[in-house]
Amino acid sequence: MRFTSEQRLDDGVLQREFTLGEIPGTLWTPAASGPAPLILMAHNNGLPKRDARLVARARFCAAHGYAVATIDAAGCGDRPRSAAAEQARAELRRAMRAGEPVDEIFESLVGPLVEQAAPEWRTTLDALLARPDIAGPVGYSGWTALGIRLAVTDPRIAAAGFFAGGYVPRAQRAEARQVTVPLLFLLQWDDEGNPRQRALDLFDAFGSKEKTLHANLGGHTGTPWFELEDGDRFFGRHLK
Repeated sequence: MRFTSEQRLDDGVLQREFTLGEIPGTLWTPAASGPAPLILMAHNNGLPKRDARLVARARFCAAHGYAVATIDAAGCGDRPRSAAAEQARAELRRAMRAGEPVDEIFESLVGPLVEQAAPEWRTTLDALLARPDIAGPVGYSGWTALGIRLAVTDPRIAAAGFFAGGYVPRAQRAEARQVTVPLLFLLQWDDEGNPRQRALDLFDAFGSKEKTLHANLGGHTGTPWFELEDGDRFFGRHLK
């Protein structure tokens, strides 16, 4: 892991850009000394690590005592996208304009993104936990489809916060029953692009003995800011 820039923010949080082979990422660490519990913060399929909403969440969590990391995994942010993914995105835009069904297009786009992203997140986790300023346990926050795969395949994930908005491929819907870590699931009740019942069915499928659903009125990007405070309490119970 090679750091390429460093900035001390107004709240004392240290923000560092890094590269790990071909993987670009950002690490935020709290002002307090000593190893901090880690939260992996993943954006939704294709979005960049510099997405403003993700950065705001990361800074909030770091200011509350966590190390927070995000990466541009394969096919995300500024990294090269495959011809198949670009074709699927173009077809998705066309189908949505025409009012046609889009599930199979999402399947062809999101499924491969999860398969490509999960190994790079595990590689990043290996490097992060080797650092003296970071310690387990590890939490995950963000993109549901990727989070399901990581929670099922990596025992270092101790708790997870998922955002219900976004397509979850069939493979991850099947894997949901194997998710057993404590779970906080955020649902926007009026999410215009994601059927509410599908999200509720997914929540029901999770195998976790401790799972909490928070539903708020509003569209896809309208998650209330106070959910960050509830998320801090959730991760505090399981990571500190």
